[in-house]
Amino acid sequence: MKSLQKSIKQKFLTLLVTGLTLPMMTASLQAAESELSVEEIISKANKVSYYAGDDGRSDARMMIVDKDGNRQLRQFVILRKDIQDEGDQNFLVVFSRPSDVRGTVFLVNKHVDRDDDRWLYLPGLDLEKRISAGDKRTSFVGSDFFYEDVSGRNPALDTHELLEVTDTAYIVKNIPQDKSNVEFAYYIANINKETFLPMTVEYFNEKGEVYRRMDVAEVEEVQGIPTVMKSKISNLETGSVTYMEFRRPVYNIGVPEDVFTSRSLRNPPREWLEAEQE
Repeated sequence: MKSLQKSIKQKFLTLLVTGLTLPMMTASLQAAESELSVEEIISKANKVSYYAGDDGRSDARMMIVDKDGNRQLRQFVILRKDIQDEGDQNFLVVFSRPSDVRGTVFLVNKHVDRDDDRWLYLPGLDLEKRISAGDKRTSFVGSDFFYEDVSGRNPALDTHELLEVTDTAYIVKNIPQDKSNVEFAYYIANINKETFLPMTVEYFNEKGEVYRRMDVAEVEEVQGIPTVMKSKISNLETGSVTYMEFRRPVYNIGVPEDVFTSRSLRNPPREWLEAEQE
C-alpha cells in the first residue's frame, strides 16, 4: 500500500453569434479554414476534455441548488482509464457523501463504435441497475449533470459547423444526427483557442431557445495539462444549478484495467479511492 501511495504521489496531479455582418462572418470562416478544420477542433476539444493522460483520478464535489436555494451535496471519487486514445475508455465513480448515497457506484465502459455500457449500484437496495442508452441524457444522481456529461458525448453522434472564430475562441454548432435519442435540437460550444477546453456550452430546443447551459469557472494546469477545476450546469427551465468542483486531480497513475469491471460495483477498489487522502 505504501509503495502504491508513494508511486501515486510521485506521479502526482492529472486527472476533463452571430451579430456579425456577413462580410465579417466570411472573414472569420476563412481564417478558421486557414488554421484548423472544425473536425480537428472538435477532436482536440474531446481529447483535452476526456482523454488527458492515459488514466486519472480526482476527488469531486457537486453542490445542487434548486430554484428555492435548497442545497444538496454529492461527494465522490472518479477514476478513468483509456483503452485507446480518443477511443474506448472506462470510468468508475464512487460516492462517499452524504450518507444516503454513500457506496453508490457508477461504472461506464465507453465505446466509440456502439452504445456505452453503464451500470449504477444502489447500496440501499443492494441493486445493480443497467443504464439504458435512452437514459444517458437523464439526471445523474439527482443533479443537473446528465450521465452522458460524466463520460462525454461521442463527437461522431453530431455534425459540426464552425460559426465563428474570435481572438480567443472557436464557436461551434453541433447538431445530433439522430434527434430521437436526445432532448436538444442543437448545442453551441465556445472552445478556448489556447487550451481547446469548451468554456461554455448552450443547449437549444426546437424553438431555438437556450434551456440548459454549462460554464467552466476555473482551469488549472495539472502536470502540464489544462484541467477544469470548477464548472456548473444551469437548468434554465427549472431554475436549478449544479456546481462541480474537482480537487487533487492526478494523471498517469497506472490504474489497472480490472478496477473497471462489475466486481467494483459491490466491492470498490479502496486502495485507489483512498490513495489521494494520504
